[in-house]
Amino acid sequence: MRRTVISLASSAMAVTLAGCGVVDGIGGSGTKASPTKGDDIKVGLLLPEKENSRYEKFDYPIIKDQVEKLTSNKGHVVYANAEQNAAKQNTQLQQMVDDRVDVILVDAVDSKAIASGVQKAKDAGIPVIAYDRLAQGPIDAYISFDNELVGEVQGKALVGALGSNSASKKIIMMNGATTDPNAAQFKTGALAELKDKVVIAQSYDTKDWNPVNAKANMEKAIAAVGLNNIAGVYSANDGIAGAVIDALKTAGVSTVPPVTGQDAELAAVQRIVKGDQFMSVYKSYPQEASAAAEMAVAKVQGRSIEFDALTRDKVSSPTNKDIPAQLVPVVDLTKANIEDTVIQDGIYTVKEICTASYKAACNAIHLK
Repeated sequence: MRRTVISLASSAMAVTLAGCGVVDGIGGSGTKASPTKGDDIKVGLLLPEKENSRYEKFDYPIIKDQVEKLTSNKGHVVYANAEQNAAKQNTQLQQMVDDRVDVILVDAVDSKAIASGVQKAKDAGIPVIAYDRLAQGPIDAYISFDNELVGEVQGKALVGALGSNSASKKIIMMNGATTDPNAAQFKTGALAELKDKVVIAQSYDTKDWNPVNAKANMEKAIAAVGLNNIAGVYSANDGIAGAVIDALKTAGVSTVPPVTGQDAELAAVQRIVKGDQFMSVYKSYPQEASAAAEMAVAKVQGRSIEFDALTRDKVSSPTNKDIPAQLVPVVDLTKANIEDTVIQDGIYTVKEICTASYKAACNAIHLK
C-alpha cells in the first residue's frame, strides 16, 4: 500500500480553518453547520498493550489533555488497555458501545479480530477512528505514521551502516507480529531497501511483539548462521532490538553489529548513545495523539471541514477502500540528532538519558 503523504499540511490547515472561524460552524458562504454534539462528549480510547512504554507515557495522557482542551474541559476520555489480548479488547470495545461513548479511537491488538466490534459500534451509530494500526471493519478514519516509510528508513540505515560490499553481508530480519498490519508494512518498506543490497540469512516474525519471543528467535538465528557471520540485524522496533542485542551479547559477540529499531524508547536512545544499537525511528507521538484527539472531537461535533482538513490522505484495508487518513512523517534517530529530536520535542531530558551508566558515552557525543 503506497500513498502520497501530505499530512504535514493537515494540522496547519486545521489551525488556519479554526482561525478563520470555519471549524466553529461558519463557512465562507456564511452557512452555519449543525454540530451533532456540544462539548460534553465521551471519547473512548482503546490501546493495545503496555510492553511499549509509549502508550501509557505519551498517547493516553496527550489524547486526554487534548480532548479536554478542545472541549473547554467538558469532554473526557474513557480509557482501556487490552494488554496484548485481542479478546479482552473486543470486550472493552463492546463495553464502550454499551456505555454509549460518542466516538471510539482504537489501536487494535489484532486488526482482523476487532472488525466485528467495529461493526457493532457502527451499527450503534458510534464512529470509529483507527489509531496507529489500521483496523479492519467500517472505520471512519485512520491516523498513523507512514509505516512503509518507517521500514524504508530502517532498511536504508542498515545498508548504510554495513558500508561497502554490503551485498555479500548476511543480516537477520526480526519482524513484528503478524496480527499487526503495521508490521507487514514495515517489512515491505524494509525489503524495498534491503533487496539485492544484503543477504537476508534468516527472517522471523515476532509473536505479539514480545521481546522474549524475539530473543528466542535471535538465538535460533545465531545457531543457524553463526555469530561471527551476522553483519547486522533489521529489528522492527526497540523492544525487539533490545532482545536481539541481549542475545548477541550472551552469545559472546565482541562488537555488536548494526541493529535497527523503532519508537525511540528511552532504553533504545541510551543504547544508541552507548553504541549498542545503531538507530531507531522517532515518531512524533505528540503530533499523532494530538491530531487523533482533534479528529475525534471534530467527527462527533459534525465539523466536517475541520475533519476533512485533518484527513487529506487515503489508505485501504482488506475490508475498506479509500479511508480518510492522516499519515505523520518519521525521522531516522541516531547519535547525531538526539538533541534535535527527542530532547527538542520534550520526550526526554538529557538528565533522563544520561544517567550514571551512560554519562561517559553522553560526554563522548557532547550530549550535556
